[in-house]
Amino acid sequence: MDPAVRSPLIDFFRRGDVARDVRLLAAKGAFAPSALDQLSLLLILLDDTDPEVAREAATTIDRIPQPPLEAFLGRPDVTTEIRDFFAGRGVLAAGVPFADGIALLDETEDITAPEGEDEKTTAQRIGMMSVMEKVKVATRGTREERSILVRDPNRLVAAAVLSSPKLTDQEVEGFAKMANVSEEVLRVIGHNRQWTKNYGVVAGLVRNPKTPVAISMNLMQRVNDKDVRLIALDRNVPEPVRIAARKRASASRL
Repeated sequence: MDPAVRSPLIDFFRRGDVARDVRLLAAKGAFAPSALDQLSLLLILLDDTDPEVAREAATTIDRIPQPPLEAFLGRPDVTTEIRDFFAGRGVLAAGVPFADGIALLDETEDITAPEGEDEKTTAQRIGMMSVMEKVKVATRGTREERSILVRDPNRLVAAAVLSSPKLTDQEVEGFAKMANVSEEVLRVIGHNRQWTKNYGVVAGLVRNPKTPVAISMNLMQRVNDKDVRLIALDRNVPEPVRIAARKRASASRL
């Protein structure tokens, strides 16, 4: 997954849809899919309406070791907002490589899945987790765990799955075809330019009955004629999408 793509988890926090206890843990550096997400979250939480959350975010920022922070600031995907914030503190980018996929402050415990665990047992284990535990597993767990957690009714958990640095294009294509994920998951995928470069994602979204109609209609133009004919006959897709597919199929035969 392209690291420059804006994280669904960050968007979730920006919208203010996150409970106080989760914001407080995030302010303490308790979870983040990547270093970029971790710093983005902390800068958002500096302005939190809850004074304790804002104080914790400030304290956590002060704890970040300077050498890895300077290396991180030299990455091309770091935003101007982040660079300017730390420049105001006298911390500038250094020409030292910073490894992808690590957090500047690793406050998470080991979440390695037991070896040889079957899907049913994995689902049962995940079902006993708290929201925060699910978020941590969603961002740092296995492919099997992500396939379960992307269907979680808590939108924060699903957003964490879509923000995982381990997420592959093949997984996203599978999610696009799932009829048991939320509309929010399909909306995030449909608005992600990187993921919709994959034809399998586009076709999966258009054929998925849960995809918001506006997204399906927008992507219809990118679906090939063979799949358009199948969509025109598919009674599971919303009627407006089926009608649009029928019109295009008819026009292609003229």
